[in-house]
Amino acid sequence: AGVGLAFKIAQGLLTVNARHNERRVELTEDDLLDLVTLGTVADLAPLLDENRSLVARGLPHLQTSARPGLKALIDISRTTSIDTTAIGFALGPRLNAVGRLDHALNAYKLLMTTSSGEAERLALDLDLRNRERQALTKDLFELARAQVIDRAKDAPILIAAAPEFKAGVVGLVASRLTEEFYRPAIVIEQGPTESRGSCRSIPEFHITRALDQCADLFVRHGGHAAAAGFTIETARLDELTRRLLDIAGRELNVADLQPTLPIDAELSLHALKPELFDALKQLEPHGYANPQPIFASRRVNVVEARAVGADGSHLKMRVNDDGCPPMDAIAFRHGAWAGRLHLGDKIDLAYTFEKNEWQGRTAFQLNVKDIKLAG
Repeated sequence: AGVGLAFKIAQGLLTVNARHNERRVELTEDDLLDLVTLGTVADLAPLLDENRSLVARGLPHLQTSARPGLKALIDISRTTSIDTTAIGFALGPRLNAVGRLDHALNAYKLLMTTSSGEAERLALDLDLRNRERQALTKDLFELARAQVIDRAKDAPILIAAAPEFKAGVVGLVASRLTEEFYRPAIVIEQGPTESRGSCRSIPEFHITRALDQCADLFVRHGGHAAAAGFTIETARLDELTRRLLDIAGRELNVADLQPTLPIDAELSLHALKPELFDALKQLEPHGYANPQPIFASRRVNVVEARAVGADGSHLKMRVNDDGCPPMDAIAFRHGAWAGRLHLGDKIDLAYTFEKNEWQGRTAFQLNVKDIKLAG
């Protein structure tokens, strides 16, 4: 991440300054680790090697940061314990939202301010803009979904274009299309003369190589295997769509496209004890390229199942093994299962094992990634 490069430059300058006994700088490496940690995780940098070490060192500094802006951001997000999940789902999105909708200046001001009052005002603004971003993303996802739903089963790549799509959130919308339909997806903000698109893909399809084959159509383009972006003359959108459908059709066998979820170990629910949780913490910090271990448990009993969330899109369960006390389980975006599960049903689960802290209560729970009825 760029923040890591900036840190290494600062680290070198501090070393040179100390070595030559120049004018004393009232700054140490540790003073920068809160920002390094925030930027590394929020930018989805791989948490491997030195990145992982820096984030591990920096998380305690972020938790106790003296920066008024970070204190206010943590408070407004109602985050009590700072880990990579809190950064990825609470702090990072609030910092990014204002740039997606307008301009990132207020996020910069929040990080730089020395005034608690200004920090609170800016944090409130970022929180409100994040709510706007969430609502806009939801609305635009529904618009994009309506465009592609009729061909989603058979098309090798999904492409949605409309003037209503906003460039700052088209990547989020494309990600959700890819997640739901397991297809490469492109969402395009269609302008009068120029249009801008954002692409997300699956492991089976290198999206930037596909764009490279259409390079003559673009004003500019770039990216990597899983994500890319481009600017194109609007008059060329039909030709781009035709070519990409042809490229994806040659490279992908749509009938075989199924998402896979790697399982690290198969466990009985009896094994999910505090001692295991403590041992797993040695693998932290988790994030991009260093994910949490995923476990599977087969033929567990449904004790309770209900839809939760403002729109009922999530599933809350209690499950157990024979002779094992019931455990809480949450399955985000699996709310549709609530109407299919009944007391005593047996299901297979893939999940991560985590500690949930909510309203002063702490309990272990399963964060469910996939569900199927037991065979």
